Amino acid sequence: MSGRVVVTGVGAVTAVGHTAEETWQAMLDGRSGIGPITLFDPEPYPVRIQAEVKGFELGDRVDAKQQRYMNRGVTFGMSAALEALEDSKLAITEDNADMIGVIFSSGAGGTDMIIEHQKILDTKGPRRITPFLVANFIPDAASGHIAIATGARGPNMAVVSACATGGATIGEAFETVRRGDATAVITGSSEAVLLPIYHATWCAMRALAGDNEHPEKAQKPFDLNRDGFIAGEGGAAMIVEDYDHAKARGAKIYCEIIGYGTSNDAFDMISLHETGRGLKRAMKAAIKKAAIDPAEIDYINPHGSATPSNDAVETMVFKEIMGEAAYKTTVSSVKPITGHCMGASGSVEALACVMAIRDQKVPPTINYTTPDPECDLDYVPNVARQRRVIVSVSTSVGLGGHNSCLIFREAT
Repeated sequence: MSGRVVVTGVGAVTAVGHTAEETWQAMLDGRSGIGPITLFDPEPYPVRIQAEVKGFELGDRVDAKQQRYMNRGVTFGMSAALEALEDSKLAITEDNADMIGVIFSSGAGGTDMIIEHQKILDTKGPRRITPFLVANFIPDAASGHIAIATGARGPNMAVVSACATGGATIGEAFETVRRGDATAVITGSSEAVLLPIYHATWCAMRALAGDNEHPEKAQKPFDLNRDGFIAGEGGAAMIVEDYDHAKARGAKIYCEIIGYGTSNDAFDMISLHETGRGLKRAMKAAIKKAAIDPAEIDYINPHGSATPSNDAVETMVFKEIMGEAAYKTTVSSVKPITGHCMGASGSVEALACVMAIRDQKVPPTINYTTPDPECDLDYVPNVARQRRVIVSVSTSVGLGGHNSCLIFREAT
């Protein structure tokens, strides 16, 4: 094994597309998937919009009996994972299955199944509860289901770190291949938390953007008038593979993963530290591992949640890490397009970094109209841009103070 790790396949299910290509094209077009809530009655809530995945069916790609015990989030992850595997043309056989891993995560797990079965317990009693419940609402359910469906018997786990879950999951898959514990890993994350209980919590936190009349314009990262995020659902997956292994089988290579860092603010369960100290540590660790000069970074896909403090802190961190070079890079958030997909957000946004290198284009930050003096970088306002992208970076932050950073580079 070479110690180099490349991306050889991608997949996605989001509010703007049921495949990676559909999702990426929507990102480039700046087409938002945020709209009125249809999954539950929105009337009691002050915010009545979210980014829902509509018209999605897993179909016959997975055994019907196995599907019966999947929570909604797992079906998104399964579809994305199978798409990525097909895209990579990686055949899992009896000879190589022990060296093909699955590291796939969810920030919250199958809360929908818990709520559904609590109602069954309350109305019909304990005898009506399925014995398969516990094995299918846990955050690592997707990782198990994907392994069963594909026959991958190598390293298998889930990484849970709130909204930094996706970045940390891909990062741990990268490390698993890098140290030689697997030749390839099916990795990513998925989430389905568009449920009344979560929505009520976000409303109580006053974390959501409030423009019910113009849902596609509600979320405004880095804009002076930003007032919160809009929740979304979905998932994204990629195949990360040893470079020599990929070359030997003639695989298509999207890019190389060269850096990963993770940290904690150790400050507050909700708020970022005002200095961004945790995110800085994660970025510095990833840059050190990548052995690059920060000035080499061409594109950053930030957490960019459109909360007043988060966007300002991220901007400050980028400037401290990159110095004057920060003003020459491009920074764009795709959350106004996909919604904030919680534990899936890091994977969906890592997909944008991979595709930016493939197509030499960066997606826009839509709804950016009024500059904020504290946020003074190039946020690619409203229109995608053709530009040379050799190195791209994905940053994520999560409740509990979690941070993750991934660095991708054009493969040579």
